[in-house]
Amino acid sequence: MIRCILLDDELPSLSYLQALCGNFKDVEIVKSFNNPQKFLDQVDKLDFNTCVMDILMPNLNGLDIAKLLPNKAIIFSTAYKEFAADAFDLHAVDYLRKPYQADRLQIAFDKAMKWIIANTESSEGIIELNSNQGKTRITASQIAYIEVADHDRRDKYIKMTDGPDILAKNISLDEIMMLLPAGKFCRINRRNVIALATVSSYTAQYVICKIKGTSAMIKLTLSAPYRDHFINSLVV
Repeated sequence: MIRCILLDDELPSLSYLQALCGNFKDVEIVKSFNNPQKFLDQVDKLDFNTCVMDILMPNLNGLDIAKLLPNKAIIFSTAYKEFAADAFDLHAVDYLRKPYQADRLQIAFDKAMKWIIANTESSEGIIELNSNQGKTRITASQIAYIEVADHDRRDKYIKMTDGPDILAKNISLDEIMMLLPAGKFCRINRRNVIALATVSSYTAQYVICKIKGTSAMIKLTLSAPYRDHFINSLVV
């Protein structure tokens, strides 16, 4: 469901946009604003995932407002085509020219829905990597540990607790860590990242990981530079 904020300082344009949005069954208008400052004053109290906003408004520019909404699907609207490049530099999902057309607005909302679904999946721990089988989508909670591949340090072997293991291509451990849910994984040496949920026991030199659904116990080195961070990561 698209939960949408409408923002346009021109009341006739805002009213027309409201009327058009009423024809889309999967779009809920949470609130409409004709004053950008009033919108910003209330933004933290509003439950929305999409914002359709004008660019040229008094005092506050729509491009500047969008920078304050990094986790929302942004659809810009304006009568001026020269702002298109700036809009897409901000990763807007679409850019509408006024006057609005219902079929073109539908396309914009379709793009917004795809953006919402993709970002929801990311927050739920689904990541996408280049692998030896092409683009591969992985559920982070099913990763046991990750290891630098022996044949090529640019590749990473990903041991899964459910399903076939993955060979991720041309990606560093630091880059993988940036994709994984915060607080769920930890680097323990120069070659390994582990899922904290798999840790069965550890010493000052080793971490023992148990693979869910099997009797397998994996012993991995715990290097001194990573030891304190690992131990602190285990504290709930």
